[in-house]
Amino acid sequence: MPLRVIVAEDAVLLREGLVSLLQRFGHETLAAVGSADALLEAVHHDRPDLVITDVRMPPGEGDDGLRAAVALRETYTRLPVLVLSQYVERSYAVRLLDSCNGAAVGYLLKERVGAVVDFMAALDRVAGGGTVVDPEVIHQLVKLRHDPLERLSAREKEVLSLMAEGRSNANLAAQLFISEAAVNKHIGNIFNKLDLPVDTDGHRRVLAVLAFLRA
Repeated sequence: MPLRVIVAEDAVLLREGLVSLLQRFGHETLAAVGSADALLEAVHHDRPDLVITDVRMPPGEGDDGLRAAVALRETYTRLPVLVLSQYVERSYAVRLLDSCNGAAVGYLLKERVGAVVDFMAALDRVAGGGTVVDPEVIHQLVKLRHDPLERLSAREKEVLSLMAEGRSNANLAAQLFISEAAVNKHIGNIFNKLDLPVDTDGHRRVLAVLAFLRA
């Protein structure tokens, strides 16, 4: 389904590239802006279906884009937001991923845009209320916490990382060259070891990672 999107990115070439990519896949760009202030104004004016925003941008040239995303999620609690960044801004990343109980939010490194099909699938997941977390983001955020991952086996850690990407059981099985029954067993063990309730809903699978980060 076509989406009405606002893009916030201060690098002109990437901004125009994102607009072109969205158009190629049938989506409409309501505004393409280069600052956090312009992002806030555009969202208030146009009420988009989805926001794609960079982290570093004017006016402060710091994590203005990410802070704007957090503020927008506080004002418009159902607004899907996909953050793109060259690095992981850990403090506000946790707040962003924790907002609205982790629904309709994503944090990807910019290098993922080059994998066009996967990137657009991630965009669709966020727009549909799902959660997408870059594996490198998880790795960085884990450093902020005591490491409950010590409870998990090496294979369970691998499964958890892939779960955070929103992969299905069938995809996990194919990626790891194991059966779906084995995947189900690993997921059950992960929930138990991290003291999370077992839930069959795919969205909760990703929220399990976020709940772990909040623990």
